[in-house]
Amino acid sequence: MNKGGFSWNRLLGISAAKARISRQIGIPLTRSGRQRKLGRAMGCMTLLVGGLVIILLIPVLTCTSQDFT
Repeated sequence: MNKGGFSWNRLLGISAAKARISRQIGIPLTRSGRQRKLGRAMGCMTLLVGGLVIILLIPVLTCTSQDFT
């Protein structure tokens, strides 16, 4: 196993090429990178959806039965 020493991929420039492509297209090429990006997006999405639900529920919860008659 390679323990942080020599790497054929780095010597041949494969690592740099993959990193360059990944930055250009904006999508990580590694599985863990894609999972991290999706996790960050879901974190933001959760806050937006939660805020939207609260905003939409406030008028419903503040209505009284007199409003419907």
